[in-house]
Amino acid sequence: MTEANQTVQPLAERSPEQIATFLDEQRATYEALKAGGLKLDLTRGKPAPAQLDLSDGLLSLPHGVKDADGVDTRNYGGLAGISELRAMFAELLWVEPEQVVAGGNSSLVMMREVLTDLWLKGGVDSERPWGAEEKVTFICPVPGYDRHFTLLDWFGIDTVTVPMNEDGPDAEAVAALVADDPSIKGIWIVPTYANPSGSIASQEVAARLASMPTAAPDFKIFWDNAYAFHHLTEDEAKSADILTLASAAGNPHRPIMFASTSKITFAGAGVAFLAGSVETVKWYTTHLGKGAIGPDKLNQLRHAQFFGSPQGVRDHMAKHREIIAPKFAEVERVLSERLGGLGVATWTKPAGGYFVNLDVMDGTASRVIALAKEAGIALTPAGSSFPHGDDPRDRNIRLAPTFPELADVAAAMDGVATCALLAAAEKLAGAASL
Repeated sequence: MTEANQTVQPLAERSPEQIATFLDEQRATYEALKAGGLKLDLTRGKPAPAQLDLSDGLLSLPHGVKDADGVDTRNYGGLAGISELRAMFAELLWVEPEQVVAGGNSSLVMMREVLTDLWLKGGVDSERPWGAEEKVTFICPVPGYDRHFTLLDWFGIDTVTVPMNEDGPDAEAVAALVADDPSIKGIWIVPTYANPSGSIASQEVAARLASMPTAAPDFKIFWDNAYAFHHLTEDEAKSADILTLASAAGNPHRPIMFASTSKITFAGAGVAFLAGSVETVKWYTTHLGKGAIGPDKLNQLRHAQFFGSPQGVRDHMAKHREIIAPKFAEVERVLSERLGGLGVATWTKPAGGYFVNLDVMDGTASRVIALAKEAGIALTPAGSSFPHGDDPRDRNIRLAPTFPELADVAAAMDGVATCALLAAAEKLAGAASL
């Protein structure tokens, strides 16, 4: 976490008179911010138009309609997806081609399908369907991805939280929870450049999760590797090899990996991937076949031709980095200049992914977001990175700087900083008056 500029006197160390003066200054700054008529949206981590433009070559593809196996991709069949794209992303995800399914455009849909199949039928290693259990609980590292929590709420699955550290979820806390409670059936993990913290799960943490004893014989690791290739520096993190670790530990069916090209090519017309043991892949496609006859193989073929090879994907992502890395640098610059040293906020400086995690003064996140909204800056609701929207410290804010133009990122961050300072000054002034 970053908090630069140590020469500034922390706000909490100032006298009541100094805080009152600071509060008046921030109120004036905030009024000027409101008068600026901003209309900026940092609520979701969406690719910018310039990023989408990088993939416009897809619009003239595919050349021909047959895949590498000579199959006509216009027709039915092929539930697991075309072989060349499966092989391409198997290399990128550190798995074998037979462990990969290439599907439609949304990995989130795949996650819902897997949960539904587990709920109705049970997994490869289940004694009964999850829906027949008296209680089902998932572990949620926090801060985490709000759409994971939404899915759990929809199923009526209970949640228990553990801290998300710089090297991934608190593995010892997870191991202690799963050892004796058979209702705990799974854990969500964004292992590489986690949403929103930017954490990277280490090989050691992954190994602990893959090998730990669990009271539930069919415990699952939902390994949502959404940002595996979304590097912001040339020092590219390699995702932990969860499938190999789990297989070596005697738990080959424990992890189910998800990924997609949603933030690589076109967000609404990409390809999603599922990976797991060969038995898990068969389990998934067998259930999928009850309601589908095959994915959009033409879209898969155009993606295979567009990238050409795993290195083609890496080269394409380097172009993404050129567009969005300056935006993250601008977030760091503005927050450091405006908030550094004041003791009112800390924030991450991620090496990849789509988010910056901002922790403001305890008890002020809701106020910061309300102030920002009134000033024309839309932020993700307070608590979104926690199950049920409940951030017990009311401090966490997820910032998504990829979509706006660079100048707008600077304006938005300046506005967020103003709101954070005003909220902090209000709280400290209120405490000083007691």
